[in-house]
Amino acid sequence: MEKFYARLKELRSEKGLTQAQLAKETGLSRSAIGFWENGERIPLACVIIVLAKYFDVTTDYLLGVTD
Repeated sequence: MEKFYARLKELRSEKGLTQAQLAKETGLSRSAIGFWENGERIPLACVIIVLAKYFDVTTDYLLGVTD
Protein backbone atom coordinates (compact mmCIF):
# COMPACT_ATOMS: atom_id res chain seq x y z
CA MET A 1 0.00 0.00 0.00
CA GLU A 2 3.01 2.31 0.27
CA LYS A 3 2.83 3.11 -3.43
CA PHE A 4 -0.87 3.91 -3.13
CA TYR A 5 -0.23 6.53 -0.46
CA ALA A 6 2.53 8.17 -2.49
CA ARG A 7 0.64 8.01 -5.79
CA LEU A 8 -2.50 9.51 -4.32
CA LYS A 9 -0.55 12.48 -2.98
CA GLU A 10 1.40 12.81 -6.22
CA LEU A 11 -1.70 12.75 -8.43
CA ARG A 12 -3.47 15.27 -6.21
CA SER A 13 -0.46 17.58 -6.23
CA GLU A 14 -0.07 17.31 -10.02
CA LYS A 15 -3.63 18.61 -10.38
CA GLY A 16 -2.85 21.44 -7.96
CA LEU A 17 -5.56 20.35 -5.54
CA THR A 18 -5.69 20.58 -1.78
CA GLN A 19 -7.05 17.64 0.17
CA ALA A 20 -10.21 19.66 0.76
CA GLN A 21 -10.65 20.36 -2.96
CA LEU A 22 -10.16 16.69 -3.84
CA ALA A 23 -12.65 15.72 -1.15
CA LYS A 24 -15.25 18.12 -2.54
CA GLU A 25 -14.77 16.94 -6.13
CA THR A 26 -14.97 13.23 -5.27
CA GLY A 27 -17.50 13.27 -2.43
CA LEU A 28 -14.93 11.82 -0.02
CA SER A 29 -13.92 13.37 3.28
CA ARG A 30 -10.84 15.54 3.64
CA SER A 31 -9.79 13.71 6.78
CA ALA A 32 -9.96 10.34 5.02
CA ILE A 33 -7.76 11.64 2.20
CA GLY A 34 -5.28 12.86 4.80
CA PHE A 35 -5.27 9.47 6.53
CA TRP A 36 -4.65 7.68 3.23
CA GLU A 37 -1.86 10.00 2.14
CA ASN A 38 -0.16 9.57 5.52
CA GLY A 39 -0.55 5.79 5.44
CA GLU A 40 -2.72 5.76 8.53
CA ARG A 41 -5.69 3.97 6.97
CA ILE A 42 -6.40 1.71 4.03
CA PRO A 43 -9.22 2.78 1.68
CA LEU A 44 -12.07 0.50 0.67
CA ALA A 45 -12.05 -0.93 -2.83
CA CYS A 46 -14.95 1.31 -3.89
CA VAL A 47 -12.91 4.38 -2.87
CA ILE A 48 -9.93 3.21 -4.90
CA ILE A 49 -12.22 2.93 -7.92
CA VAL A 50 -13.59 6.45 -7.37
CA LEU A 51 -10.07 7.88 -7.12
CA ALA A 52 -8.82 5.97 -10.17
CA LYS A 53 -11.72 7.25 -12.25
CA TYR A 54 -11.24 10.80 -11.02
CA PHE A 55 -7.53 10.82 -11.88
CA ASP A 56 -8.10 8.81 -15.09
CA VAL A 57 -5.67 6.06 -14.09
CA THR A 58 -6.15 2.34 -13.55
CA THR A 59 -6.66 0.92 -10.10
CA ASP A 60 -3.53 -1.16 -10.71
CA TYR A 61 -1.53 2.02 -11.27
CA LEU A 62 -2.98 3.70 -8.21
CA LEU A 63 -2.17 0.65 -6.08
CA GLY A 64 1.35 0.36 -7.46
CA VAL A 65 0.81 -2.94 -9.27
CA THR A 66 1.79 -1.37 -12.61
CA ASP A 67 3.72 1.73 -13.61
